[in-house]
Amino acid sequence: MFRRSVYKKPAQLRGMVAPGEITAAALDAVAEAIRPGVTTLELDRIAEEAITARGAHSNFQLVPGYSHTVCVSVNEQVVHGIPTERVLEAGDIVSVDCGAETPEGWNGDSARTFIVPGEAADPSLVAQRQELSDVTRGSMWAGIAALASSSHLGQVGAVIQDHIEANPLPSTGQPAGILRDYVGHGIGRKMHEEPTLFHYATPGRGAEIKPGLCICVEPMMTAGSDEVFVEDDDWTITTVDGSSGAHWEHSVAVHAGGIWVLTAPDGGAEALASYGVTPVPIP
Repeated sequence: MFRRSVYKKPAQLRGMVAPGEITAAALDAVAEAIRPGVTTLELDRIAEEAITARGAHSNFQLVPGYSHTVCVSVNEQVVHGIPTERVLEAGDIVSVDCGAETPEGWNGDSARTFIVPGEAADPSLVAQRQELSDVTRGSMWAGIAALASSSHLGQVGAVIQDHIEANPLPSTGQPAGILRDYVGHGIGRKMHEEPTLFHYATPGRGAEIKPGLCICVEPMMTAGSDEVFVEDDDWTITTVDGSSGAHWEHSVAVHAGGIWVLTAPDGGAEALASYGVTPVPIP
């Protein structure tokens, strides 16, 4: 049984709006800066400036042992990559995970995957990376849309897996690999709260979806095997077979009137339209 405290009151849901908007603004700033020649550490600085300029601070820096504003994972790295002096090249696939906490103590968390523009050495690899990002993003939106009609989080995980299996990568003919040990999570006063959201079908029903739930939907996928390892920095998660990784994430609020994607500028309206779901602002 999940604690009742994971479900937020209307006033608390309203407090979640600002950190979501700030997190989205930071990722917008990163998106504008993605190009060949930029370092992942520069992206970290850009995100931090965007967050602090809006009166908030990075919640990633509150994680014990982590001192950066974002995680930047490149090519075979799937998630939790540490910003460094690594220079991005045309055709790289780059996942940027970011979060902000307001002075009131509410949190946002979101991730996007980018393909570095420009003429790349291997166009076919770039095409495969774009396929991977697209199907990962699509699975996230399918899961978010499912929040509007499902009763439990287990149904959402099954929808995400169904999307992946129904949309194999054209370049390989195989579904993307779903990371099994890295999950979605509740969000609120802390960046990581209960309940857990698995991005695949599980025997359990999972937490009840009802007004007050704030959940991060964040599928992490690979273009090959789902087997990964932790690099020597004790953070970066990398594919064993060297295949590319992708990571998309949004923070979503469920309220009495519907759902609202806290880290999307339009609440998710454009992406959710194809699912027949209209997001409703938190009153």
